[in-house]
Amino acid sequence: MKQTIQAVLFDMDGTIVDAFPPIIRALNQTFIEFGLPTMSDKDIKRHTGKGDCSMTALFGARKAAASLRFLEIHDEDYLDRITALAGAESLFKWLNEKNIPIAIVTSKSQKRAEAQLEVLGWSGYFKSVIGKLEGRPEKPDPAPVLLACSELGISPEASIMLGDGLADMKAAKRAGSRPLGFCDAFSADELTEVGASVCFDSLNEVHAWLKKRIQ
Repeated sequence: MKQTIQAVLFDMDGTIVDAFPPIIRALNQTFIEFGLPTMSDKDIKRHTGKGDCSMTALFGARKAAASLRFLEIHDEDYLDRITALAGAESLFKWLNEKNIPIAIVTSKSQKRAEAQLEVLGWSGYFKSVIGKLEGRPEKPDPAPVLLACSELGISPEASIMLGDGLADMKAAKRAGSRPLGFCDAFSADELTEVGASVCFDSLNEVHAWLKKRIQ
């Protein structure tokens, strides 16, 4: 029996938008300033996608100061350095036309997530944006997924969540949403191992898959 899809939840960075260039630049610059070795682009993506610890945990006792410095560097130009992934906007438009509500569930701060959507011209597509706020649990905790579903007024079991990180898959699965993997830093096997029911290499593939399930 096919699941009835009543809502689609999206992770943000690495799933619908490439926002990693400013993250990579800021983190590696922070590493340099704190006397630590830099990391490869892929290693940074994989670390952020695990979600079990903040990137700043890499700085040990200096993580508070490093976090502040990272954000200072990141915020200098991050809105000028993000790029929409191919097929994203056409997918959002189609889901809106089908009256399927969509939401963002991201570990990026609430204000930065909303700013990215505004710059990309996407704010109007989403009924809910759940980002990082003080006191709000982060993925892989299911709380952000549950909150998004609550704001959309649907049961988690009637939703699907697309993400590129292990934390996305774990959070969706724990919440009762169906996890869909978007392959980039992690392979399909890695995403499937933590809960992904199906994996994709592009948003066009996601769109085609959904067209077979949403009439």
